[in-house]
Amino acid sequence: MTFPLALLRHPPVSGGAGLCYGRLDLPLADPGADIPPILAALAPLRGGVIWTSPLTRCRQVAEALAAEWGGPGPLQDPRLMEMNFGAWEGLLWADIPRAALDAWAADLAGFAPPGGESGAEITARVAALWADASTQGKACVLVTHGGPLKILTALAEGRPADLAAPAPPLGCVRIYQSLPKEA
Repeated sequence: MTFPLALLRHPPVSGGAGLCYGRLDLPLADPGADIPPILAALAPLRGGVIWTSPLTRCRQVAEALAAEWGGPGPLQDPRLMEMNFGAWEGLLWADIPRAALDAWAADLAGFAPPGGESGAEITARVAALWADASTQGKACVLVTHGGPLKILTALAEGRPADLAAPAPPLGCVRIYQSLPKEA
């Protein structure tokens, strides 16, 4: 890839404190304050392709960006959605049985919460999105969540993904001007 790529994690959400909310569709807590600095940071990529998770907390940012740029709406792609936590969705982290959390921590790639997806599954779908985004031929902005960003950041930096690594901060924008040749 020889064109710039921006990776963006949505800003803080309303009602998510202490909750497991991978696919739970929560709105942004303060879009009026949180979105303008993101728009300013992404101004150099104006006219690029905007891809977004269809969840409200990402879509709100992507739609504001598309409106600011005056171009087409963002491409909503479910491969940019956060990890599916299945039966854990909407539960307080403190209410998820400790043994289940320990099993997940012991095998992030292979363990899936009941009705959810494993780390290997999220890695495969995000890598497939990456392959599609890398063929755009112009600047791209990917608006997504912490889990996918761990994988996308590793791909952008040409290193293996570490599912146990901390996610980029909420509202974080990272712009890559040159990417590894194998990307």
